Amino acid sequence: MKILGIGNAIVDIICKVDDNFITKNNLTKSTMKLFFDQNEFKKLLSNLKIERTVSGGSVANSIVGISQLGNKVGFIGKISDDEFGNIYEEGLKIENVDYLYKKKKEILPTGTSLILVTPDSERTMCTFLGTAGKINENDINPNIIKRSEIVFLEGYLWDEGDPKKAFDKIISNSNKVAMSLSDKFCVDRHKPHFLNLVKNKLDIVFANEQEILSLIDAKNIEEVVIFSKKIGKTIVITRGEKGSIAIKNGEVFETEAKKNLNLVDLTGAGDLFAAGYLHGVINNFSIKESLIKGTELSSKIIQIIGARM
Repeated sequence: MKILGIGNAIVDIICKVDDNFITKNNLTKSTMKLFFDQNEFKKLLSNLKIERTVSGGSVANSIVGISQLGNKVGFIGKISDDEFGNIYEEGLKIENVDYLYKKKKEILPTGTSLILVTPDSERTMCTFLGTAGKINENDINPNIIKRSEIVFLEGYLWDEGDPKKAFDKIISNSNKVAMSLSDKFCVDRHKPHFLNLVKNKLDIVFANEQEILSLIDAKNIEEVVIFSKKIGKTIVITRGEKGSIAIKNGEVFETEAKKNLNLVDLTGAGDLFAAGYLHGVINNFSIKESLIKGTELSSKIIQIIGARM
């Protein structure tokens, strides 16, 4: 298998809202808020019109994008044997993704994420992880890991306890590991752990500018370049309208953002960028060509609703 994705298996529920809804519900625009109370999550959803429901999760979105480009891929994510779990599994199978987790009836339901899209196309996520956040080392088959060229992880998945043990098992059995930092709040919660991963255990790191600056307490991108050169890992950074850069083996590669796009929804922009870049890696593209492919996919996804092409 070319790439195996491991992440939170989340059913995305996409709704359009105005900025007042974000303010009224004490949400922070363009970030992800975790809900630990299922009833609170249901109450928030009860007043909204659902535009679309799709099996999502950050890494799962990337894996689907890589599959759509004709690559052999798989995914592991924890779901329950319930209505949303069935929707999730079928959604991946339709996209020719080898779903490598055998679902069973869990105490918690399948995870769901409410994606609120404001008129400026920004997305604010409200996520009830459900059983997705309970992934543990027993859910990970090391033989599947070893047969994969690259394992792609998401920062959202990392947490103390069982998820950390699963992470450790995955990394120790991987040929090559890539990871997305996922979200600035996620980085801020787990900064020492993420920093250790980036420095010592990951081969490729995906981040937006805000996330990487926060991780290493940098003031500007020049400091990030110095850090990347020092640790000798590949760090790929998306910078919105300023394009994207990759730092590898002391070299810096850049590509410009596409102009004059019809922005509809920024959901999945980073996920599809990673998909395009990793497609380049497994098909022996140059770094520059991989950046261009990532830019191409992210430019397409932000002109439609949702994180799937």
